Amino acid sequence: MLTPREVEVLRHLSRGLSYAQVGSELGVTLNTVASHVRNSYRKLDVHTAAAAVMRAVELRLFGQA
Repeated sequence: MLTPREVEVLRHLSRGLSYAQVGSELGVTLNTVASHVRNSYRKLDVHTAAAAVMRAVELRLFGQA
């Protein structure tokens, strides 16, 4: 399943942040964010950020709000 960092990146994307903003928030490069997103897409078998977030919600990866 997803690593804690991949879940954290998706959580930030679900709040509407851009890849650059996510990188700034987490103190990582834009390429690192993109890598986490790519890995998440592959693991969740999706092709868009919206689909990844929806799948993460379905799988309850974000825990309690």
